[in-house]
Amino acid sequence: MSHPVLENIEAIADQIVAGADEGESLGRLPDDMAKSLKHAGIIRLLQRKKYNGYEAHPREFAETVMRTASLYGSAGWVGGIVGVHPWQLAFADPKVQDEVLAADSDTWQASPYMPGGIAVPTDGGYVMNGRWQFSSGTDHCDWIFLGAMVGGVDGKPLMPPHGLHVILPRADYEIVQDSWDVVGLRGTGSKDVIVKDAFIPDYRVMKAQDVMDGTAAKEYGVTETLYKMPWSTMFPLGITSATIGICEGVLAAGIAYQRNRVGAAGNLLKDDPYVLHALGESASEINAARQQILANVDRIFDLVEAGKEIDFGTRAQVRRDQIRSAWRAVRAADDIFDRAGGNALRMDNPLQRFWRDAHAGLHHAIHVTSTPYHAAAMASLDIEVPAGPLQVMI
Repeated sequence: MSHPVLENIEAIADQIVAGADEGESLGRLPDDMAKSLKHAGIIRLLQRKKYNGYEAHPREFAETVMRTASLYGSAGWVGGIVGVHPWQLAFADPKVQDEVLAADSDTWQASPYMPGGIAVPTDGGYVMNGRWQFSSGTDHCDWIFLGAMVGGVDGKPLMPPHGLHVILPRADYEIVQDSWDVVGLRGTGSKDVIVKDAFIPDYRVMKAQDVMDGTAAKEYGVTETLYKMPWSTMFPLGITSATIGICEGVLAAGIAYQRNRVGAAGNLLKDDPYVLHALGESASEINAARQQILANVDRIFDLVEAGKEIDFGTRAQVRRDQIRSAWRAVRAADDIFDRAGGNALRMDNPLQRFWRDAHAGLHHAIHVTSTPYHAAAMASLDIEVPAGPLQVMI
């Protein structure tokens, strides 16, 4: 389905760039920027057509997030993270889908999924308490997905552990307004949220394992290829696309800055072969990162559309490449920044903000290299990967 979202982002590109300083100062996206992004439709790319969504190909989602992030990292980050939530909502209970989107198809949903709460079973649902960090874009969201563990009346997780994804309206959680003072991605407003004794009806609860292994989509009879995509491909997609897009912002800002920069010896830096070499190599590396993640999401989409089962080894390869693409792009961004001189450190130079945001993006748990690399290597050698940390998020 063709859609105008990327064109809409281009139309507001100047506004996004101009609002970056305000976003840094506020510690969240400015209200007018969030409103423009909402009208542009970035969060509806993966949303069901039933709710005025586009059901776009994941590649189009990734490309749009990258472009937005190349203008202002925090805007792209919010687009990438908040933009994945309608994808999961598409295979939640239809009743909660209607609650969230029927009245307003531009309703944004926040997260995080880390199990920061304890949900105690009760009649008709659960009572939940907890505190979660890193709720990106949360000031502009009216619902939230939160990770939790099933617990007993003593408030401790039951064993063996049972993870849940619970869906709450804004009235059921508190945003901790002073909880986001950070070095990078400041404008994402990734604040803490607190839940106290909230009742969660059963229909607003999804079993984490059912979400991750595709059982939830099958349970509700989802037939669209988009919503049968593996969780381990889709959930990281917005995050890594934003990180790569931020690095594209580093490249663009670096080129613009070096174009007329004069070195200490009075020479134009654009004539310096070492600077030119670094820019050329870095541009190729960032593009390689972009192509790697797009090629993999195309590959998985085509396999799912053909009715193929995506085995563990394939999912592990995609996760390996997704992580590597982020690290490759950020290391290339380092080479650009390292050759930009002392004035690149000044706060009025957008290059330093892109560079800080790129490194902040690497700190998301989805970019941890250790266990996914290990698991992918084991799978490639036909070694059985044991349940536990090596299979998490694969």
